Amino acid sequence: MKRTAAVGATPLIVPRLSLAAPASSKLQHAAIGVGGQGASDLGQIVSSGKVEVVALCDIDENTLKEAAKTHPNAKLYRDWREMLETEEQNIDSVNVSTPDHTHAPASMTAIRKKMHVFCEKPLTHEVYEARQLARAARKRGVATQMGIQIHSHDFYRTAVHWLQEGAIGKVKEWHSWSAAVYTTEDKKRPEGADPIPPNVDWDLWLGVAPERAFKKEIYHPFNWRAWRDFGGGATGDFGCHIFDPVFTALGIGDPISITCQAESTSDEVWPGWIIAHYEFPGTPLTAHKTIRATWNDGGKQPPKSLSPHLPYDYDLPASGSMLIGEAGTLIIPHVGAPQLHPLKDFENYPAPELEPLNHYHDFVEAAMGNGVAGANFDFSGPMAEAVLLANVANRFPGETLEWNAKRLKFTNNDKANKFLRREYREGWEVKGL
Repeated sequence: MKRTAAVGATPLIVPRLSLAAPASSKLQHAAIGVGGQGASDLGQIVSSGKVEVVALCDIDENTLKEAAKTHPNAKLYRDWREMLETEEQNIDSVNVSTPDHTHAPASMTAIRKKMHVFCEKPLTHEVYEARQLARAARKRGVATQMGIQIHSHDFYRTAVHWLQEGAIGKVKEWHSWSAAVYTTEDKKRPEGADPIPPNVDWDLWLGVAPERAFKKEIYHPFNWRAWRDFGGGATGDFGCHIFDPVFTALGIGDPISITCQAESTSDEVWPGWIIAHYEFPGTPLTAHKTIRATWNDGGKQPPKSLSPHLPYDYDLPASGSMLIGEAGTLIIPHVGAPQLHPLKDFENYPAPELEPLNHYHDFVEAAMGNGVAGANFDFSGPMAEAVLLANVANRFPGETLEWNAKRLKFTNNDKANKFLRREYREGWEVKGL
């Protein structure tokens, strides 16, 4: 299995306030997925000092028992559906830190019960799910936050500030990229089945996804990211992170069209790399009526020669964004300090003075009725839709897919429309999805 790993600024449009603060002095919180990133998410939420953990859920009994050592008073569950139903009156908020295919069903179920939701990126596995989650959260007035943690970091917030104050002038084009690779060599599903470990509930892990045999180290606990049924590939894993400061700063809306190149078109695993060309409507901060954006992953990068402002010996960061403006170029590494070029023109350019902001505490405060979280679903939902469109377009390399966001469909390719929404496995249907 090839893989690389790596590790999100404030929306221009501020939506409605969330529900009133919880009745108790602390947020009564539950976690869905408590290993790996789930453990990190829960730890950060608890570090606010305003949360009491009342329930934990994980399909891996060993992981669940380990988390229980830190939260001995929490009730333990293997099935998130059972936990949300049984503990409905005891839970104010949840974090959903599971493989991508479980994000939407778990989050939607919690939202419909008027629980506040922190959900890891990409917000959902399918485009349709992202649209429905944002609508449901808005309708029920719950606080939400997507797990694009760098959204709240000084690095991304500085980049947003510089773009919005016009440091490089109006933006003419942008390029974003990730070094991550999630695929397999043979692009095929492995044959046979391995014994399911006694600590793992494989049926619960599959959840809404089609049934398949367990294979050791192929899916659980990490390599699921490479498989179309479960993860979103490198695009899904890093697209929301890296697009975030650009969407935030420029007020980017729904794309008009998308065209992809891809290393492969397997039905089982994601391509080793893609290059996706988007066209978006322009905004007051862009130079033209539309703006072209290019996403690269799998180690692909834009030619630095596209910018007239970069020195010949400059090395682009492994992952990040390049925004070419009328008066300069902004490089936004993922994760690192943003850079304005030409360096001689921006040598003394002031950085903004920013108050520290914790992405998780931002969610907790919103859930307690204190403002709105920066990466709430009204902002992160549409951005996730745009990212996930590339995971549809990479099945149709070379074809320009025309997108009608209002109708949530491609207007020139009915085959592509079939990949905007999945049919959940029997017995796993979720109202609203």
